[in-house]
Amino acid sequence: MKVLTTTIARWLFALPFAILGLNHFLHPSDLVPLVPIPGGLFWVYFVGACLIAGAIGIGTKFYGRYAAFGLALLMLTFILTIHVPGLMHNETQTMSMINLFKDLGLGAGALTWAGLLEPTHYVTPVLTERHA
Repeated sequence: MKVLTTTIARWLFALPFAILGLNHFLHPSDLVPLVPIPGGLFWVYFVGACLIAGAIGIGTKFYGRYAAFGLALLMLTFILTIHVPGLMHNETQTMSMINLFKDLGLGAGALTWAGLLEPTHYVTPVLTERHA
């Protein structure tokens, strides 16, 4: 049961971030119009890399706590720069509200993992040392 609530849950939480990050590299032209600041293509690739790095960090626990905090900060950035402004327009209000709550939940989940993961910067070895 413990493996279900630790290892499997950690990878299942990380998986959507990895897929969304990969999507930023496969379909950047679809995402550039959504970027609210200049340099759209750069930011699409940058966010894609952050999503993938965060997913790998949480999944492997390599800088996992920092990766989780980074993803939480990214979700907060999306909420403040994309979803809240989208609430001000009738044509985007519904989707902005849905995405705001989705990213709020993902950010809260990332903060939960940041609290659960130990502040290590290494991958836990699978093999133990041999004692002579």
